[in-house]
Amino acid sequence: MKMLDSDQQFMKLALQEAQKSNVINEVPVGAIIVVNGEVISKSNNKSISLNDPTSHAEINAIRKASENLGNYRSTGATLYVTLEPCAMCYGAIIHARISRLVFGANDPKTGVCGSSIKLHEQACFNHFPEILGGVLEEDCSLILKDFFKEKRI
Repeated sequence: MKMLDSDQQFMKLALQEAQKSNVINEVPVGAIIVVNGEVISKSNNKSISLNDPTSHAEINAIRKASENLGNYRSTGATLYVTLEPCAMCYGAIIHARISRLVFGANDPKTGVCGSSIKLHEQACFNHFPEILGGVLEEDCSLILKDFFKEKRI
C-alpha cells in the first residue's frame, strides 16, 4: 500500500497517545482512528491500570470510534497505531471493518501483519484492510525501547 501525505501527521498523533501510556507506566502504544481526514477516536494502552488484558490501544480506540459513530462498524476508517497489532487487535480490526491499517514499529514477538505471522493473508477472513507498516518506525520503536530499558534498570 502506498503512503499518503497525511500518514506521518496522523502517526505523530498516535505517538502522542503512546506517550500518555508511558506517563502512567503502561506499555507506550497509541492509536487513533481517522474518517475523512478527521480524528474520530484516540486512545492508548490501559491494560495495567484497568486490570483488563483487552485494553490495548487499538481496542480502546475502536470502542470509542464505535460510540462516536453510533455503529460498531467503522467502514472507511483508517486506524493508526504505533505498534504492529497482535492477534486480538487484528481480530477487532476485522470485526470493526476498518478499511485501512497503518502501523509504526514491527513487533517480532506478537505482530500478526508480517513480523511473527501473516494473519492478514489468511483466507478465513471476510474482510481485508489495506495495511501499511513502518510509518515513523524509528520514533515508534524508540519510545518502546526506552520504556523497556527503564524497566530493566
